[in-house]
Amino acid sequence: MRVFVITGAGVSAESGIPTFRGKDGYWRNLDPAKLATPEAFAKNPKLVWEWYRERRQRIRSAQPNPAHQAIVKLAAHADQFLLVTQNVDDLHLRAESEGERLSPAKIVQIHGDIFETRCSRCECSRREQEEDLPRCTDCGELMRPGVVWFGEQLDLRKIEQVENYFAQASCDVVIVAGTTAAFGYIIDWALRARDQNGQLIEVNPDPTPLSGFATHLIREPAGIALPRLVDELLAG
Repeated sequence: MRVFVITGAGVSAESGIPTFRGKDGYWRNLDPAKLATPEAFAKNPKLVWEWYRERRQRIRSAQPNPAHQAIVKLAAHADQFLLVTQNVDDLHLRAESEGERLSPAKIVQIHGDIFETRCSRCECSRREQEEDLPRCTDCGELMRPGVVWFGEQLDLRKIEQVENYFAQASCDVVIVAGTTAAFGYIIDWALRARDQNGQLIEVNPDPTPLSGFATHLIREPAGIALPRLVDELLAG
């Protein structure tokens, strides 16, 4: 079984991590979507860093939920597997099932990694950084969180990783869980990954732009639906 999975903010929300667009996403009455931009960082890097440090702490305190665990179980039993997540947290990496964890080589964090700190100018990066305003030890420029902000391009190396997976063969099962599918590339990848006779399964409480293309719709939260779905797929 060749499997491709896409996850979005809804999966992390079930572990208590607020989504950007949800009512719990606001921070100090500020819209996160306006903080997660190059312009906001240029204007007030200290404020942006304060927000990201609080987000990091919240993620450290959160625990993987049954959806994360079910994905690990599916990966362990699939012949080939790739997960593309829009989430910048580390919950997919920390999740366990039957003593197994998901290999980092099978995860593409398409929007980056919140625990990475990288230079605004050069290629220098490192894990975390807790100074108020960290600076690059190579060039002296301000360091920033290693995430893709609104208005920025995706990392071409990560896109290549996804494209290479598609180039090898099409997939028997494609699962898209906990995402509004608001980005065109999410729909594009989901449709291109599927074999002509394969399944495209959407797991989301609400309809999305992808719903009309799905072969199977599950209108439940991922933490409820995925454990059952994975057991069904493995039994079949």
